[in-house]
Amino acid sequence: MRKYDTNQIAAVTGTQPKIPLILDEQGDFIVDSQYKYTLKRLDDGLTKQGSRVLYIEYDGKTGEDNKSHEKIKVGCSLMLDPRMNFTWLTTLIVEIVQQEDKYIKFKTENSTYELVQHF
Repeated sequence: MRKYDTNQIAAVTGTQPKIPLILDEQGDFIVDSQYKYTLKRLDDGLTKQGSRVLYIEYDGKTGEDNKSHEKIKVGCSLMLDPRMNFTWLTTLIVEIVQQEDKYIKFKTENSTYELVQHF
């Protein structure tokens, strides 16, 4: 076993960039460099990108009966990259301002967003 001098080991501090990974058909991880969605908060220009979008409808109780939808719906929250550590979660959608094939402009309880689909 090789011994290392701890004075020669450099620690990496701060926030590190995330590398998006997906599983291919063989179960191997590959880098997913092409984001499928861009979500922009118009109030301040904050922009997030992700590979998947779901709309979460809350049951108002324990959260066990929350439902997810593929299509936008007033009363739901948009979740970008839904998983245990999602990329972004909006407050409840209160109005769909404009909806086209690959573009949605909507208002939440706190902000106005644009969602662009790139595929």
